[in-house]
Amino acid sequence: MDIKILVATHKNYQMPEDKVYLPVFVGKELHPNVNNSFQGDNTGNNISNMNPYYNELTAIYWGWKNLNLDAMGLVHYRRYLSLNHQKSLSKVLSYQDVEKLLQNNDIILPEKRRYYIETIESHYRHSHENEPLDIMKNVIKEKYPEYEDAYNKVMKRTWAHMFNMFIMKREPLDEYCNWMFDVLKSVEKQVDISNYSTYEQRVYGFLSEPLLDVWLEKHPEYKTIEVDYVFMEHTNWLIKGGNFLKRKIVGHY
Repeated sequence: MDIKILVATHKNYQMPEDKVYLPVFVGKELHPNVNNSFQGDNTGNNISNMNPYYNELTAIYWGWKNLNLDAMGLVHYRRYLSLNHQKSLSKVLSYQDVEKLLQNNDIILPEKRRYYIETIESHYRHSHENEPLDIMKNVIKEKYPEYEDAYNKVMKRTWAHMFNMFIMKREPLDEYCNWMFDVLKSVEKQVDISNYSTYEQRVYGFLSEPLLDVWLEKHPEYKTIEVDYVFMEHTNWLIKGGNFLKRKIVGHY
């Protein structure tokens, strides 16, 4: 199989040596003089200039539109899919691992991230501006009503497949990207983010995370499998937990 896992990055960073990985510098159109050793997301059909608002989705869009592959995935420069929890670039999913997993599956996902004390909707509302989420719900209701039940079900869960990380065969990739980018483009036409903070202007990347599970819920015909994911750097769980509780109490900040 012809498979590539894009590694979204916005800086110089050590990358896996396995041939399945393709480092992609996101937002290259806005930073043309930074790191010319990685593939930019600004060639061919692209939305590279939208990176401040779409995050790693500009890499997904670029790969989807410009690479002729049997399967494509996305990970982050510090966060990878793996068959174990070892923080080593030599231990992340290899081409052989992916090829074997895709023999009997259509989509590879990171293990679920569980929030336990709140739903996906409440987590989003405590973390981000609420208006775009409300607009997205209406877009789905009006433009894709067949997804409304799946959306409501996903937003009531306490777990999700996060980070826009996945590996998909070509057919589900095409279907998912066509739907997901159309939903986000419809939201974009209706929301004014000019007064949002720089962080909150990354809104379409944030909105896309629950959309993956909405799409999966609506398409049970595609067989999925979960694997571990590993964050390559140290996580300060005290600070992370404190921020989580702060958002829960006072909202996003």
